[in-house]
Amino acid sequence: MNGNGHDKKIGAALVVGGGIGGMQAALDLAEAGIKVHLAESKPSIGGVMSQLDKTFPTNDCAMCTIAPRLVSIGRHKDIDVLTLSDVETIQGEPGNFRVALSRKARYVDESACTGCGACVVNCPTRNFVQVQEKARTELAPEFKAKVVSIIEHNKRRDGPLMPILQQINASFNYLPEPVLRYVSQETGYSLSHIMRVATFYGSFSVVPRGKYVVHVCLGTTCYVRGSERLMDKFSDILKIRPDESTSDMLFTLKTVRCIGCCGLAPAVMVGDSVFGKLTSKAVPEIVNKYRGR
Repeated sequence: MNGNGHDKKIGAALVVGGGIGGMQAALDLAEAGIKVHLAESKPSIGGVMSQLDKTFPTNDCAMCTIAPRLVSIGRHKDIDVLTLSDVETIQGEPGNFRVALSRKARYVDESACTGCGACVVNCPTRNFVQVQEKARTELAPEFKAKVVSIIEHNKRRDGPLMPILQQINASFNYLPEPVLRYVSQETGYSLSHIMRVATFYGSFSVVPRGKYVVHVCLGTTCYVRGSERLMDKFSDILKIRPDESTSDMLFTLKTVRCIGCCGLAPAVMVGDSVFGKLTSKAVPEIVNKYRGR
């Protein structure tokens, strides 16, 4: 508890740690009518769970679990989030604690921050331009014209890397290694940084893949409604296993833990199209639809 008077007890609580446990504790206390101060030493709440793809034992999407709590905490009038904060001292007794926190400088006005990302784009530390090696990368003819055009179109905008990678990925359906080296050479971003981005996002691929990527959802809701049978059916018809592509490079088969439409379970996404409430009998029709295009 936190109070100014030695004898006075007030309804305020301090939750130390903004992981999934601390977030839920803060919400439970706030819903009970108690003012909550949620202290976290990191720049943001979410803890390790925010870094996970899926969770044991259900393989649920971690963000599907944590995102509603993040939104609820951000909107709750009785929860005060104190990031970059460490507990220095605790004095007092149950019902009347006095806690001293030290907060690291954030270097932005939190009340004015809109999350636009301009501070990250213009950060002189994070956006260090590497010294280029003498040997230059030359692109094969099938890549050069398109890649040069994409880089030229985007390199003068703030934060050009992501749109460059998105447009290259859309043009070739994957991110060829020589192209990534060329992007590093022309933009000044280190190759290691580009590879971290390229391998982090599921929409990117650094290996060739089919024209149509078939994502079969194996999240909990889809799984209990038979999505594993859908995966087996796609595998049988296409004669490939998950993470493989057909010999004609028309289809690539992938698993995914959530496509954000649990109400349509079991669901499959082909390219940008979602097919919901599927049975195995519908799989041949879907495959033939895309083969006929």
